[in-house]
Amino acid sequence: MRTWLSQYIEAQHKALDSVPLDAVEQLIETVRQAWNEDRQIFVIGNGGNAASGSHFATDLGKGASDVAGRRFRIITLADNVAWLTAIGNDYSYDDVFVRPLENYARPGDLLIASSVSGNSPNLVKAVEWARAKDLRTVALVGAKRGKLAELAEQTIVVDDTHYGRVEDVQMTIYHLICYAFMEKKPA
Repeated sequence: MRTWLSQYIEAQHKALDSVPLDAVEQLIETVRQAWNEDRQIFVIGNGGNAASGSHFATDLGKGASDVAGRRFRIITLADNVAWLTAIGNDYSYDDVFVRPLENYARPGDLLIASSVSGNSPNLVKAVEWARAKDLRTVALVGAKRGKLAELAEQTIVVDDTHYGRVEDVQMTIYHLICYAFMEKKPA
């Protein structure tokens, strides 16, 4: 067990070290621009990435907003179970994110999609729609990159394919964004 634990942690360090800091810095500036322009920020993901998106929205919407002195307008679209299941049942699971975007998104808003594979049909469809409607788009993906990496304006790739490791690093990226505002006064 000890050997496996050590190997896992070693691989986690390698995945974390693969994060391009210039891309994270650019993403922080994209979030800062959305905040400065009072844009809505939408976060989408499935499974673990849905949970990480909720965590990110909480940290940015509460913690960073408290420090910044003005509120971030951020929401994750996976948190409304009734709406999600109604859309999935009545239309298609591929529509669970694009349908709420149709209700709320405006040109210039920001959509952040996180996925390990980069190929989740509901995320791909939402990013395609967002691009067509002039939203800013960001993808956080694993080493397989997938369609999201090609569609999004900004992409950050975690160089690993292990779901747990990639999701952990993506959560670290979300924390970097939040704490850039919580520990550093926004310009």
